[in-house]
Amino acid sequence: MPFADVNGQQLHYTDTGGRGPVVVCSHGFLMDHSMFAAQVAELDTDHRVVCWDERGFGATRSDGAAFSYWDSARDLLGLLDHLGIEEAVLVGMSQGGFLSMRAALLAPQRVRGLVLLATQAATETPEKIAEYQAMVDTWAAHGYLDELADNVASLIIGDPALEEATKARWREWDHRNIRAAGGALLERDDITDRLPELTMPVLCIHGTEDGAISLDRARQVCEGVPDCRGFVEVEGGAHAANMTHPEVVNPAIRRFLAEL
Repeated sequence: MPFADVNGQQLHYTDTGGRGPVVVCSHGFLMDHSMFAAQVAELDTDHRVVCWDERGFGATRSDGAAFSYWDSARDLLGLLDHLGIEEAVLVGMSQGGFLSMRAALLAPQRVRGLVLLATQAATETPEKIAEYQAMVDTWAAHGYLDELADNVASLIIGDPALEEATKARWREWDHRNIRAAGGALLERDDITDRLPELTMPVLCIHGTEDGAISLDRARQVCEGVPDCRGFVEVEGGAHAANMTHPEVVNPAIRRFLAEL
């Protein structure tokens, strides 16, 4: 497996290679690069598609220290440096969107466009922070628990067949990583007032049944950036609609890329 030594982390990544325009995919909380399998299969014929495992997840070897999504954004930019990529379209799902927007704020000249899946610029509500903190505390204390995993998988994916593969990966995951990862999620800053700085083209895609991030919060992003090229609602999609509804998500991404 390929790794990149970036910012004291060993980032695991996949790279389809080729000379086509570069697309870099960043996954959501508790997920890894494999959640973009359907998008890689769709795009790898005419794009170079890079997916990576963020700090605390997948096969990435992180140092376990506390971090923020600004650190993760710098990890992404460091991965681009490692791969010799000057400019890319960033595709970010939920947490991956948090860090992709921050990467675009740090280095706008390197971001050709943003595809934001099930994400937001705001912080969580106090109610959700309390709910997610309880989940983090339970997982950190006890590791994998069937009932907790069932509830979280249903929230993120909402498709029993796809949930089983995700839960299998969670059983093998080092649950000690959830403390630092949960801190980044729950203590992140609000970047809503910086949305006007994201002047590159943006596409927002969101499931209508997303129980983690509401549609109105995603619309706030589309309305806040200067060049939103579309807001695609995925009917019946939960949080990870790119996994469950690729027949809707993939054509939308392909149209956006073609416009660029």
